[in-house]
Amino acid sequence: MTAYFVKMVDDSDPSFSIPHRPQRTYPRGGGVRYEGETIFRLSPGSECSEERLTAFVQDVLEEDPYTYGDWFDLPVPMYLVRDHDRDTTFRVVVRYESVELHVLPDTRSSGLLAMYHRLSDCSGLSWTVSCESTPT
Repeated sequence: MTAYFVKMVDDSDPSFSIPHRPQRTYPRGGGVRYEGETIFRLSPGSECSEERLTAFVQDVLEEDPYTYGDWFDLPVPMYLVRDHDRDTTFRVVVRYESVELHVLPDTRSSGLLAMYHRLSDCSGLSWTVSCESTPT
């Protein structure tokens, strides 16, 4: 996994340029599999519990332009998010006291940036953004 530091501690927008996109495959046994990954990790500038981060994420997702689902019984909050305004889809996971934006093969950077802005506005917190990427 290659790690990239994306956001400085100033008022400029972080870059959500996607270094590598995962490849979607469909195994013969069924299901979907992704090879490679890119994750943007949003970490609050001050301590914030995972419960509070989950509440911020849910507040953002309840508003337009998002449709989301949490269909899996997982040990962490994970949402599949559709941004209708930007015609894009990505996953959001809350863990390790951060919010992770997981890139899918068709994810647009503009959707990730919009999610970042909405989360910043909703929470009133400053965020550091880093990117971890594993090529296929």
